[in-house]
Amino acid sequence: MRTFGLIGNPISESLSPSFFQKKFETEDIEDAVYQLFPLKSIADLPFLIENKTALVGLNVTHPYKEAVLPYMNQLTPAAQAIGAVNTIMIHRAGGRIVLTGHNTDCEGFDLLLDHIFTPIPEHALVLGTGGAAKAVAYALTQRGICYTFVSRSAGQNRLTYNDITADIIQRNPLIINATPVGMGADCNVCLPLPYSAITPQHILIDLIYRPKVTTFLQKGKAQGASTFNGLPMLIGQAEASWRFWQEKDEATQ
Repeated sequence: MRTFGLIGNPISESLSPSFFQKKFETEDIEDAVYQLFPLKSIADLPFLIENKTALVGLNVTHPYKEAVLPYMNQLTPAAQAIGAVNTIMIHRAGGRIVLTGHNTDCEGFDLLLDHIFTPIPEHALVLGTGGAAKAVAYALTQRGICYTFVSRSAGQNRLTYNDITADIIQRNPLIINATPVGMGADCNVCLPLPYSAITPQHILIDLIYRPKVTTFLQKGKAQGASTFNGLPMLIGQAEASWRFWQEKDEATQ
């Protein structure tokens, strides 16, 4: 039985298993299962792959999208350009294991943007600087949208939350939360922004899909902004992961 799964920490709230289970049933795929593999450390990845010999593909979520890079034998052009991996193909042959890292988050985010039936603003703030934020930035660049990273700590080509003024909010009508803040135990928490500066011309996107409406989105909606959660992105990246696994699987037969 081919086994696919998700690594990250924490991952108990993930919808990926139910998504893939429904996909397998709908498409009459009887030789595949999808499981959760919570890892306390990314250093546990080789042990997982060596001992779960039926594993052929993995998705990667927070906090390992960048930490997983050194474990890859090769990267696709998208993963290399983004600098993060959310999909792994595991190929076993002649006692050797080859891991190919790919990134489908950018495709998922692109699909999310396609669900917004109003013009996408040309200037954006991307909250966060991790693997998901990098995939968002890549997708925005492909569309010619200018963006600025926002982080808790200062760094090159990014602002801190203390730097964000009402004027900066008004000059960036697209704001994307690419952090896990607002998820799980943090469901009542949101990142520190001058939310009163948000207008009905703003679009707020949260990559989190549980809860469906985060505090970040609630605050935007209260100001009249259009708000969207990350469910379309989850579906888009999952479908793209499946296509990648199948294409790679067929190429190695």
